[in-house]
Formats: sequence, C-alpha cells, structure tokens
Amino acid sequence: MKYIVRTILDSRADLGEGPFWDNKDQHLYWVNINAGEVHRSDPERGTDTVITAGQKIGAAVLDSAGDLIAAGETGFLKIPGDGSKPAVLAAPEADNPDSRFNDGKCDPAGRFWAGTMSLSRTTGTAALYCLDEKGAITRRVEGVTVSNGLAWDLNRSLMFYIDTPTKCVVAFAYELESGDISSPRIVFSTPANLGSPDGMTIDDEGMLWIAFYRGACVARWNPETGKMLEQVKIPAPHVTSCCFGGKDHATLFVTTARQGMDPMDSGSILNPAVFSPLNPGSAGLPAIVTKDRVRIE
Repeated sequence: MKYIVRTILDSRADLGEGPFWDNKDQHLYWVNINAGEVHRSDPERGTDTVITAGQKIGAAVLDSAGDLIAAGETGFLKIPGDGSKPAVLAAPEADNPDSRFNDGKCDPAGRFWAGTMSLSRTTGTAALYCLDEKGAITRRVEGVTVSNGLAWDLNRSLMFYIDTPTKCVVAFAYELESGDISSPRIVFSTPANLGSPDGMTIDDEGMLWIAFYRGACVARWNPETGKMLEQVKIPAPHVTSCCFGGKDHATLFVTTARQGMDPMDSGSILNPAVFSPLNPGSAGLPAIVTKDRVRIE
C-alpha cells in the first residue's frame, strides 16, 4: 500500500511526543517534553498554540472542562485552560531524582494511565500508574525501565504495553469496569534493527501501530500472530509516537524528536520534530476516553 507522508508542522521540538486527537474541538494535542510544553495544533490551518507547564511533561490529555491533565516530572498535574498556575494532583515519585513521567494515555473508561522512566536507564526502577475518576492514583506495573506505548483492544479486554528496553509488546487482561489488569504475557518482540519501540496506537482492525525511535519508521503489527504487516518510513530518525485523527480518523499523526542529533542536520525530506500525517488505508479509532475526555470528578 502506498502512503502519503507530508509535514504539517515544522515545530523543531527537541522531544515531540504524546499526540492525541480531540474529537470535540478537532485539534491535535502533543507535548514537547523537555521544554515543558503542551501544543494544540490545527492541521487544516497550520496553526499551533503553546501552553507552558513550567516543568517537563511526558504526556497530557483533556478533561471534560477543557483543562489539561498532565504527567509531569514527578506526578500528575492539572493545567487550567484559563492559564492559571498548574496544580499537583499526585506526586508518586517526588522522592526519586532519577525518575520522570513519560508516555501516557486514557483507557476506554476515561482513566489516565502514565508511566515513569529511569533517567539513568537503571533497569526495573520505574513504574506504570493509573489516575482514576476519583483522583486516586495506583501503581499498576512495577519493575519498568522506560514506560512507553499503551493501547486497548477493540473488545476492551486487553491492554497492550511497551517497556522500551525490553523491545517487547506485553498484553494484560483488562477489566473495563474496575481498570484492573492481570496475567501479563509477551505477544511479540520487535527486531533490533528497527530501533526502539516507543509510542503506540491501534486501528479499527485491531492492528497495532508502533513508532520506532532511531528506526525512522512506524510499523503495523498483528498482535494475535506477532507478525509485522507493514513498515512505513518516516524521513526523520527519531520517531516517537503516533495517533489516528482527522474527521474520518484515517490520518495517522506521527511525532518525532531532534534530541541527540547534530543541530546542523535538518534531516532528509522532513525536518525532525514535525508531524507527518499518513493516509494508511485503515481508519483508526477516536481517542478512547469517556466523552472524548479524561474523566475526573
């Protein structure tokens, strides 16, 4: 299948990550982690609005009031839409200087899941957390090194998860009502020559799309067979994450990063740290959240 890859925003972000499409206002949200920025982009008009959080932001989502709920350096924050000062909701790793929050996403019930990473890449010192609708936070997975991609299957009975250094996608049995996860199992491993598996999303056929850092690509996988179905080259080496969006949810938005690159290197076709919409031929799913937003009561 032929794909159309084009730049929609030359942001020159150091570490673009965490894209999600908000169905209510038809905008793409994403974060520039190291700059502590949340971006609100309109792909049709080419506009971009920046919200500054005052600290590194690994991921952010919206709540029903239009405020941002973010995974900051040490915990979860609420960033009011009126520009007032962010408020700390929970800081489970405030006492760990070798940790910061990384990728995160809403589950089908509107809970916000986000994990941490070891800045020194010390094996097994990070974790995956869940912030529920009551504002309670629980540690759901331990022994993690770099918490990354999350996705839920179409039946809402499995949660897929990536701890990047393992180069594996793990599936947990998932309970929609409680948010409980159990019985982890490796569904497939990714080959070393693709780089490091990073952010992840799922399409309307239940296939997983994974961004590969240092791999200059996104790849589509069948989680039942563990077979890679397609690989789409992105002309930027550090591909960080992806999400479906647009009016028909048939565009795959891809984030990239400039960190670790020669400042004089502008890349090949696309400048790193841009978004690249692909029209892959398979539609994705709307952001899998309650009322399109995270549910915080």
